[in-house]
Amino acid sequence: MTVQSVRTGGRIVLDVEIPARKPWSAIIRKGQTLRITDSHGQQAVDTLFYCAGDFGERYSGQDTLRAQGSAYVGLGTRIMSNEGRVMLRVTADSCGLHDTSAGACSCESNTVRFGHQTRYQHACRENFVIEAAKYGMSKRDIVPNLNFFMNVPIDPAGNFTVVDGVSKPGDAIELVAEMDVLCLISNCPQINNPCNGFFPTPVQVTIFEPEA
Repeated sequence: MTVQSVRTGGRIVLDVEIPARKPWSAIIRKGQTLRITDSHGQQAVDTLFYCAGDFGERYSGQDTLRAQGSAYVGLGTRIMSNEGRVMLRVTADSCGLHDTSAGACSCESNTVRFGHQTRYQHACRENFVIEAAKYGMSKRDIVPNLNFFMNVPIDPAGNFTVVDGVSKPGDAIELVAEMDVLCLISNCPQINNPCNGFFPTPVQVTIFEPEA
């Protein structure tokens, strides 16, 4: 697990808090840096990326993992699209552990995993659908996602489970855009497993212009 402190510097063009359980989106221009800060610790941040010029080109977990030869996302990871192009690069990471295998929670999966009493609890998939609709996309455009700050150990047989997160208050990850990208975030509302410490909290998102 390679960890690097987040950098400072660069002009801030956007700095916003995403409330607990809520969605968010923005366009990140080529060369800009996206910083996601886990303000309170142990908060999963479900994230999707789309090419801003063609939403048909979008994040591919399979291509990302194949390109780096690792089951996790961290410092140096190239975030790949389904067209085999680099969308973003992870340039700083103070946590060192991010998942892209476990996917997003949904009302349907909550029901299967945790019982019918959870059927009407809000979930990440619904957040993604709400936010994607602002850009003319629908449920069919929601693909397997990144889970920043989520701890999902994978055993030698390929089995995995969601366990307590390792991110501390203030931990952050930074990604530099290699193309104009649309970023969709669901600040995960899950309360039935420990991905959020059973208590969802706000996170901070900051976009920087490249340093001169």
